[in-house]
Amino acid sequence: MTELIKLGSNYSARRNVTSEKPAMEKKVGDKFETGLFLPEGRGRQGEGGLRTQGYFKANLEVKVLITIVTVVNNGEQFLEETILSVINQTYDNIEYIIIDGGSTDATLGIIRKYEHAIDYWVSEKDSGIYDAMNKGIDLATGEWINFMNGGDCFFTEMVLNEVFFNDYSEETDILYGNHQVRYSSGRKRDVQAGNIKNLWKGSQFCHQASFTRANYHKLFKFNLCTKIVADFEFFYDAWKNQASFKAIPLTVASFEAGGVSDIKRIDSILGWWQIVDKSFIVNKYYIFVLVKELLKEIIKKKAF
Repeated sequence: MTELIKLGSNYSARRNVTSEKPAMEKKVGDKFETGLFLPEGRGRQGEGGLRTQGYFKANLEVKVLITIVTVVNNGEQFLEETILSVINQTYDNIEYIIIDGGSTDATLGIIRKYEHAIDYWVSEKDSGIYDAMNKGIDLATGEWINFMNGGDCFFTEMVLNEVFFNDYSEETDILYGNHQVRYSSGRKRDVQAGNIKNLWKGSQFCHQASFTRANYHKLFKFNLCTKIVADFEFFYDAWKNQASFKAIPLTVASFEAGGVSDIKRIDSILGWWQIVDKSFIVNKYYIFVLVKELLKEIIKKKAF
């Protein structure tokens, strides 16, 4: 039985730790590996966190371990809000990993400020957001993985308790819920997740509001050849391969409008179209959506 240590009660990542390293040996038939630390990469600026101090995490009978990964690069304006939304969760079996892409602003200072409540962080060059997210998958030792990247936040401090104390996760590969979009004007828009059967129409939920079983994500990582929509490609391929999805009737995440998929909306739609299986109905749908978006752009430009 794992002997638990409480380093403090203030932050979720410090409530249940152990000095016992998780068993990392591969089982017969396993096609994936998990590492506790990353081998040194290009432009390594540092690493730290509880793991480097000899503290680790374990799955508990009463509470499965949830791995939260934050990917960031030059995110000094919004990273602290993201970190606080994770470490202030009332669910107390969280593994928190931050992958920084070699930031040159004050991002590293913010990470170091909270490294006593972060399991592992590393700062080094990467090949883009999906490469960084794949590093997080490699490092995860939890049962589930969620990506809450710089600028994204959990909707409430109770949301992980609400998700994992309600048996939503039983016999499921991927959980997904609703999200909220925040605008610079102060307006907020609540977005309900779509029906998974409509995934051929494009993204039906955001990755921030989803949880994927770690053993599934380690087998199927993000495609580094796909730009902008590799997360959609992962979910679409999982759906095609008959992975089990379950919708959660909760708002899971909140984030600012203006992400890459918002700014490059047409590129995102073209990316979805390229990924999905083609048919007359599918092609007709995407042509209609693209014409609609192009007209919006024309009207917007004329307004200025």
